[in-house]
Amino acid sequence: MKRILLLSMSLILVFGIIAGCSSKGSSGSDGKSDGDVVTLNFFQFKVEIADQLQEMIKEFEAEHPNIKIKLETVGGGADYGAALKAKFASGEEPDIFNNGGFKELDLWKEKLADLSGEPWVDHVLPIGKVPMTDEDGKLYGMPVNLEGYGFIYNKNLFEKAGIKEAPKTIDELNDAAKKLKAKDITPFSAGYGEWWVIGQHLLNIPFAQQEDPDAFIKGLYDGTETFKDNDKFKEFKSVLDAEIKNANDNPLTTDYNTQVTLFASGETAMLQQGNWTENMITEVNPDINMGFLPIPLDNDESADRLPVGVPNNWVLNKNSKHLDEAKMFLEWMVSSETGKRYITEEFAFIPAFDNIEPNGLGDLGESILTYSKDEKTIPWTWFQWPDGANKEFAATIQEYAAGKIDYDTVLDRFQKTWDNLK
Repeated sequence: MKRILLLSMSLILVFGIIAGCSSKGSSGSDGKSDGDVVTLNFFQFKVEIADQLQEMIKEFEAEHPNIKIKLETVGGGADYGAALKAKFASGEEPDIFNNGGFKELDLWKEKLADLSGEPWVDHVLPIGKVPMTDEDGKLYGMPVNLEGYGFIYNKNLFEKAGIKEAPKTIDELNDAAKKLKAKDITPFSAGYGEWWVIGQHLLNIPFAQQEDPDAFIKGLYDGTETFKDNDKFKEFKSVLDAEIKNANDNPLTTDYNTQVTLFASGETAMLQQGNWTENMITEVNPDINMGFLPIPLDNDESADRLPVGVPNNWVLNKNSKHLDEAKMFLEWMVSSETGKRYITEEFAFIPAFDNIEPNGLGDLGESILTYSKDEKTIPWTWFQWPDGANKEFAATIQEYAAGKIDYDTVLDRFQKTWDNLK
């Protein structure tokens, strides 16, 4: 009886060991067991690459079976900044998210992981490090890409209207608009229903065309500069008027998707947007022939420059439970052949890294690259503005476009907004 009991106990012990080994499973490619799956929450705002980004994530997950990434995109007409704050306030803090740098870095720095020691840092182009580097020289973000914007124009429609040379000055722009209208072509696709189109990108032009943009912004903060006494801001009226008077119907209710679609479908000849619209435009019209024009304020031909910069950065939540895995994903994105292919060919991005060749760029990407190589660029300054100023600026521009206020009032409102929020 004792022998039977001992045998039974031995069998139980053997099967227990086997079951224990089986429950642990074999190790995955990341040194974790197959059953130990980590989920990263990725909260981002670039709606124009949302589908492609999801496909890239699938390829990453296939190579890293122990890491899953849950992607959520909030952007376009939605307020990403407010949505991100709501995420943190509710306790649903993402592992990976976006940050614009400069003043936005200051606002979020206590939540961000220091990425200075990551392997990809040595490959970031100098311009790519500026927004997310603090006063101590620490880097807190990976640049998403380089982008530029201006007036995108349809070369075939310009040719149809008899416009032989691309306009570079405000008089040439107005002359082109007249010729387009004479051929029953709407000159501008104006998306004045989007605050960031007018209160951020368009208004950046008089800031960026200053002789010293940083000094001018510093002067606005310390009171030695004003909007009303500045020539570039006086001239800003000219480009506003040119667009408003020659735009599609109801520009104040035209959102991003409508604005881009009007241009892509050939209903308008010019679009104030950037190279991030390339995929959306070519999906509608694969054969479109397009390029960039500067946004002129006056007749000075030296203003033939495009605003080029880092649109945003990938950042990591320093309190993430899976910080190592999140770092692994960022490294894979800019070092693996798959990640690099998505950045250039699928996202149509201009890479901010010297180890990624800018292959597969479309007309708009190539145009931005040409302007950049020719050193014909101006900066993106809105990350240095007071928090929330861009939306108030946009509301003021919308009132002007609706004919509710005159331009002197516009400049007074700009000043009041700055002084109240600085």
